[in-house]
Amino acid sequence: MADDQRTAKKAVALLYDQDKGTAPKVIASGSNLIAEKIIATAMEAGVHIREDKDLVELLAKIPLGQEIPVELYQTIAEVLAFVYSVNGTYKNKSNPTTQQGQ
Repeated sequence: MADDQRTAKKAVALLYDQDKGTAPKVIASGSNLIAEKIIATAMEAGVHIREDKDLVELLAKIPLGQEIPVELYQTIAEVLAFVYSVNGTYKNKSNPTTQQGQ
């Protein structure tokens, strides 16, 4: 059963509002069908999706609505920098990003 949990598709969505000066928050998290819905919703909204199975495991442990812990600031900052570079802009003040892992 532990192998099934490790191989299940997982996704976590974060919301970061740089105007508020707070850390990104977990706004959605789930596995299997819920993960697929999170990913589909993100894609429909034009949100960039980044795969990182180790990071999604860590983020999935954070309760919904809670900010990411200090220990993940550097990692998430790198993810956001990547997303901004892919988008080529800082035009959106609120930038949701979704993590997925398998």
